[in-house]
Amino acid sequence: MSGADETRASRGNPLNGFEETVKDFWVSRPRRVLAGRKVAGVAAGLGNRYRIDPVVIRVVLVAATVFGGAGLVFYLLGWLLFPSEEDEVSGFEAMLGRGRSSMPKAFAVALSVLVLPVTGWTFGGGWFDGGGLIGFVLLSAGLYLLHRGRGQDNRPAPVTAFAGTPAAPGTGAFTMSSNADTSAAGTAASGWDPLAADPAAWDLPDPAAPVPPAPPPAAGTPSYERRQNSKIGSATFGVAVLVAGAGVALNLNGVAWFSLQHIIGLVLGVLGVGMVAGAFVRGSRGLAGLAVPLSIVGLLLTTSTFGDLDLRGGVGDLDATPRSVAELQPEYRHAAGQLDLDLTQLPLSGPITTTVSNGAGESTVLVPETADVTYNCETSAGDVTCFGRSSDGVGQAPVTGTDLGNDGPGGQQITLHVTNGVGTVEVRRG
Repeated sequence: MSGADETRASRGNPLNGFEETVKDFWVSRPRRVLAGRKVAGVAAGLGNRYRIDPVVIRVVLVAATVFGGAGLVFYLLGWLLFPSEEDEVSGFEAMLGRGRSSMPKAFAVALSVLVLPVTGWTFGGGWFDGGGLIGFVLLSAGLYLLHRGRGQDNRPAPVTAFAGTPAAPGTGAFTMSSNADTSAAGTAASGWDPLAADPAAWDLPDPAAPVPPAPPPAAGTPSYERRQNSKIGSATFGVAVLVAGAGVALNLNGVAWFSLQHIIGLVLGVLGVGMVAGAFVRGSRGLAGLAVPLSIVGLLLTTSTFGDLDLRGGVGDLDATPRSVAELQPEYRHAAGQLDLDLTQLPLSGPITTTVSNGAGESTVLVPETADVTYNCETSAGDVTCFGRSSDGVGQAPVTGTDLGNDGPGGQQITLHVTNGVGTVEVRRG
């Protein structure tokens, strides 16, 4: 009864605690595969070990690298500590003399040295402050839970060193034995045979029919099952489009929180949930092609450099030529395209102020020849030229100043604020 109970108990998950799970992970840790790898086979090895699409793992590692650097640390550690599928031990263990590995010891030493500064930079705030530590904790927790749930399946077979088996007595080309053995064998035998073979053995059977050759062995990495059609990818993409559309609509209606950065973040959140859900049914592989470039765009937009991007306003060309102070708008806002504002037709009046804001494109403002203009011109990325003063590049300081024209003070007083997200800003007299 006790044996039966033990058999039934062994079928369950023996990982009853944190220590047991960590020890079992090290014993059965993933092996870096040769087929289907992109760099070192770490992501493909994790996917093969836990039956998850490697593309999802690569996306997670890239995202963790971009937002904090933990993904790079994880990949380097996997490269160093995961053995190849044909090796006895990992490169790090082979460097310590604990077994055979195809990784050269010099490369293992260089990889170990590289891990130290990358880890220090990640945890020391070289990338986003605190992002490296948070990302590392999340990746570690995810790997722990993954091994808890799937660690007993698809365990890699250990690779042992080749050991020659001793030849059986009497089967080699030359068989040597002691005199006592020879005399005993001679006494037991009914006759003497110089070949030491059974006479009945010379009655050979008829040759058997040829046996067809065995099929070639499968590749080292088991091929994934054919991916079945799943609705998770399509449903996730549809929800992402709806979220993006709703965010744009709210932004256009004046809800300030729904900036372009926040909208992209919400869409990435939807795609992330879809990829995690699809990893278990292999139905969201195509979402990675959208998530990766969108993550890069979102990373750029989260910096203060591109904080002026705005979705409000139209798209295309906007030409405005106010002919009276009443027609002059306090703000000219455009989402993307060419924006031209001509103030040369304004009659002489009291001081006026206007703002020009363009998300992406070119913004050009013409002012009267005799006007006294106080200006503030800036663009997050592009060129700025205001009354002969210019700057170009990314994240440059605004160009500010006052230009009184060729006639000196006494003209129309105009205060201009011209802001572009991306593109060209020009203010000149016309």
